[in-house]
Amino acid sequence: MQFDLFNDSHKVALHNDVILALMQDNASAAQTAWHTLRQQCPEDNCIDAFQVLINTEGLRTSALFLDHNELRDARLALIQTMTPAAQNCLGQQADAWLDSRWQNLAQRAARLSYRADKPDEHAAPLWLHTGNWQACAEAVSSIASWRRIPTPLSWMLQARLKIQGLLANWGLLAELAWLSPQRLQSIIEHCDDPILGALVSKFELTFEHTGDERDLAWFPAWVLTERPALASALTQAQAGQHSEPEQAMRLLLVLLGLERQGRQRDIVETRQSLRELNGALYAAYMATR
Repeated sequence: MQFDLFNDSHKVALHNDVILALMQDNASAAQTAWHTLRQQCPEDNCIDAFQVLINTEGLRTSALFLDHNELRDARLALIQTMTPAAQNCLGQQADAWLDSRWQNLAQRAARLSYRADKPDEHAAPLWLHTGNWQACAEAVSSIASWRRIPTPLSWMLQARLKIQGLLANWGLLAELAWLSPQRLQSIIEHCDDPILGALVSKFELTFEHTGDERDLAWFPAWVLTERPALASALTQAQAGQHSEPEQAMRLLLVLLGLERQGRQRDIVETRQSLRELNGALYAAYMATR
């Protein structure tokens, strides 16, 4: 048992030499440590994975990507080749090593413009992957008309929710709900804000229109029936395509204003407009009156 323990400890030490060199971005030292590991422990199951990482380490550069295809190739190599190799042989250091590679891709993608046919080949989603919310927001802000495009809008909403919180971003949330309820659904599933989670849960239980994720387009309007105090936050939503869900939220904002002013005749007329627009939303509104 003592002899086996010695061999295991020696192999761990050799592993650590390779890992340390990789974490220090020292391809030459990593290669030397890898040769020692291969000579002394030729049956080690990390030999091939370490070599993959060392080869990519030697190719690491800060040169900006020339085009979107070059970024695509590098991104896919990171996902398909480097990630499984790192997870196989770097242990607890894998996430940190991979994060540094994602950061490198994001930095090198700085000059690439947003293309609707290649949305993943942009710095913003790469920064989002690393959890650098501010860098992601800055990258999105460089995209022309980003608030009108579902994908960049979803990136910005994710980043700003982390930076500023929910209250400051109800406007962006409403805009994404109208443009792409599917993308909003994905964000909600990964958001840990308890207020948003509770509201969405109640919405899903009580509101039924089409019966699928498209209902989420009506969520901003429904929120006003549940939390009228959020009216000022939702007024920050910019005008969109004048869809029915957007019209409904605007009508509810008007209704809340009319109620504060006590204008009963106008209230009755506006309620009728809401009822004609969406009966389920009208019922939710009247249930609180």
